[in-house]
Amino acid sequence: MGLIKDTEVRSAYQLLKNSVNHTPLQYDRYLSEKYQATILLKREDLQKVRSFKLRGAYYAIKKLPESELKKGVVCASAGNHAQGVAYTCQELKTKAAIFMPTTTPQQKVSQVQFFGGEFADIHLVGDTFDASAAAARKYCEENGMTFIDPFNDRDIIAGQGTLALEMMTDAESEGYKPDYVITAIGGGGLISGVSAYVKNTSPDTKVVGVEPKGAASMQAAFAKEQPVTLTEIDKFVDGAAVQRVGDITYLHSKEYVDELMSVNEGLICSTILELYGKQAIVVEPAGALSVAALDLMKEKIKGKTVICVISGGNNDINRMAEIEERSLIYEGLKHYFVVNFPQRPGALKEFVSEVLDKGDDITRFEYTKKSNRGKGPVVIGVLLKEPKTLPNLLKRLEKFDSTYIELSQNKTLYDLLV
Repeated sequence: MGLIKDTEVRSAYQLLKNSVNHTPLQYDRYLSEKYQATILLKREDLQKVRSFKLRGAYYAIKKLPESELKKGVVCASAGNHAQGVAYTCQELKTKAAIFMPTTTPQQKVSQVQFFGGEFADIHLVGDTFDASAAAARKYCEENGMTFIDPFNDRDIIAGQGTLALEMMTDAESEGYKPDYVITAIGGGGLISGVSAYVKNTSPDTKVVGVEPKGAASMQAAFAKEQPVTLTEIDKFVDGAAVQRVGDITYLHSKEYVDELMSVNEGLICSTILELYGKQAIVVEPAGALSVAALDLMKEKIKGKTVICVISGGNNDINRMAEIEERSLIYEGLKHYFVVNFPQRPGALKEFVSEVLDKGDDITRFEYTKKSNRGKGPVVIGVLLKEPKTLPNLLKRLEKFDSTYIELSQNKTLYDLLV
């Protein structure tokens, strides 16, 4: 059938326009001043289910024949697609069997149940999206239901592309000519729909896709010239942590996307905190990907007009401690060590006065006294006032204990102890 064009996205918009929010395209003064550019945010975190996923889910389900709707639908999702399916099925009064990984944040599980009500039957299966998806497809076949793919489907892609129609129309009406459109990549449904519309209506606008560093499955596909399955992924950015992109989304990305990049999970965490602290915008990790990418593009975007798609705002408040921790580590402010302390009174005081700098703080101290030993190991966390003071701290630390271990250099020990 070929690649999706802007005409297919326009058809999807006509069906969706009375069922989804036309989310705002907002000028962001803080980011614009920070990067010396015109930064516009497409606020899909303000969508009815707080993410863009409603668009594709609603369009795909709404297009089903009545005979298929009566049997119900099945989907697999890390959360946001599930919410879109649940909301749609509540609206259309059709049953949905929704499969989610066991690692899905509880906040998203609860929201799926809320949006779907009596029409949503939730199954928590597998540690990853891919394991959950396999179980969902098996259930679908056994029960004669219709599978609503989260990304590898033309209707899903066309539905997601409707946000691009809105933002490009709004940009034009406000007198903006976007040089860049930046959006997240998970399985590829969003980037496929957005890039298909943008490149067919504004070919000079560059489309940039952003993945988390620990789950860069689209970049892996580009490298091998076909979708490949990553053997291991970092699941932190749950909305974009996909082991394998879709065949259809790969083809669309290959044709329409100008640039791919990956962003460190720590930078994503810093971006989440910055968006909340500076602009009172609550985003989930995947929703922060496009803004995080600005930090890697700051030289090339000076003086340019850039649209960042804020893809979702379903952030579990219980994750904020982990988000802050990852941010501090990425910024070079927080460090963990195993240090051998003399087993005598005053050893900690000596460490504080001889090793730490003024303004540094101990955030963690775990020690068990060992009988009949002169020294005992301590797991210690240090929060620096400034990252540039680390080299001197390490020199002083070596004088205190020449056998100390910097846990960031040993992933196995880090995972065990921190």
